[in-house]
Amino acid sequence: MSGRSGKKKMSKLSRSSRAGVIFPVGRMMRYLKKGTYKYRIGVGAPVYMAAVIEYLAAEILELAGNAARDNKKGRIAPRHILLAVANDEELNQLLKGVTIASGGVLPRIQPELLAKKRGAKGKSETILSPAPEKKGRKTMVNKKSGKKAKSTKARTPKKNKQKDNEKEGASNSTSEDGPGDGFTILSSKSLVPGQKLSLTQSDISHIGSMKVEGIVHPTTAEIDLKEEIGKALEKAGGKEFLEMVKELRKSQGPLEVAEAALTQSSGLAAKFVIHCHIPQWGSDKCEEQLEETVKNCLTAAEDKKLKSVAFPPFPSGRNCFPKQTAAQVTLRAISTHFDGTSSSSLKNIYFLLFDSESIGIYVQEMAKLDTK
Repeated sequence: MSGRSGKKKMSKLSRSSRAGVIFPVGRMMRYLKKGTYKYRIGVGAPVYMAAVIEYLAAEILELAGNAARDNKKGRIAPRHILLAVANDEELNQLLKGVTIASGGVLPRIQPELLAKKRGAKGKSETILSPAPEKKGRKTMVNKKSGKKAKSTKARTPKKNKQKDNEKEGASNSTSEDGPGDGFTILSSKSLVPGQKLSLTQSDISHIGSMKVEGIVHPTTAEIDLKEEIGKALEKAGGKEFLEMVKELRKSQGPLEVAEAALTQSSGLAAKFVIHCHIPQWGSDKCEEQLEETVKNCLTAAEDKKLKSVAFPPFPSGRNCFPKQTAAQVTLRAISTHFDGTSSSSLKNIYFLLFDSESIGIYVQEMAKLDTK
C-alpha cells in the first residue's frame, strides 16, 4: 500500500475565510492591481480594504434598517439609505460628495400628513352622509303630496354649501399640515417659545408648490431673479410674479444690505414672498449683517401675522457665503429672535434643502442647538 492512500485531502480555504471577513479578499487584490495605485501591493492591503468596506456596508445597512423599521417598511429603499447617511455625522462627512440614485424621491406619504388626512376624510364622510337625504326619500314616496319639487329646490343649495365648506376645510388643513407632497421632513426641533424648526428636502423645481405662508428669496439690492431660487420662483409664478417684482422695484427702490421687503405672490402656493438683500462674504461685519437679514425676514413675516416661513439655502456663488457659516448664523439668528420676543405669530420654520452637503451641515448644526 502506498502512503498516499492514508493521507486525508485538505479542503482549500479562501483568503476571506482565513481573514475572517465576508467580502472577497482576492477580488480586492485584483482590483488593486488593475488600478495600478502602487507597483508593489502588500499582502495585507486587500485584507484591510475588504474589512473596512464590510464594516461600512454593515453600518449603513444597520442605520437604513432602523429607518425602514421606523417607517414600518419591510424592505430597505434608497430613501432609507439617504436618511441613514444624512443623520450620521461621520458617514455624512465621508459620503458628502456621493449622490444616491432615487434617494430624493418620496416613495411614501409622510406619517404626519397621513394622520391628518385621515381626520379630514372623517369630516368629509360626516358631511357627505347627512340626514336630509332621508327626507328626499320620503318625498319620493309621497308623490301625491306635491312636495317633491320643493324639497329638491331646497336641498340643492345645502349641498353646494356643504361642498364649499368641504373645499375650504381641505385647503386650510393642507396649509397647516405641512409643506405638501414632494417635500420630505428629515428632522425637526421645537424651541422653548413654541416654534418648530424643520429640515425639509425636495427638488428646487418644487419650490413653487410648497404650502407655506411665506418664502424667503435671498437676492441683491436690485431684487433680480438671476440665482437658482429666483429662477425657480419666476418659472413657477410666471408673468404675474414678474409684474409684482417690477412693481416692488418701482415702489421700494434698491434694497439696502440686510433689508427685507414683503410682497404678495401669484402663481405660487405660498401667500407672500420675502425678498432680502444678503451681504457679501468678506465685507465688514458680514456675519452680523446676515444675522440681521434673517431677523428682518422674521419681523416682516410677523408684521403680516404669518404662521409659517420657508428659508432656502443662501446662494454660495456670487456672494460666496460658506454653507457652514450661513447655517450657523441662520440658526443662531432664529433662536435669538424668538428668545427675545414674548409672543409671535410664527409657529413653523422650514429650511428647504436641495443637496446632501447642505443636509449634512444643517443636521449637525441642528443637533448643536439641542445641547445649548
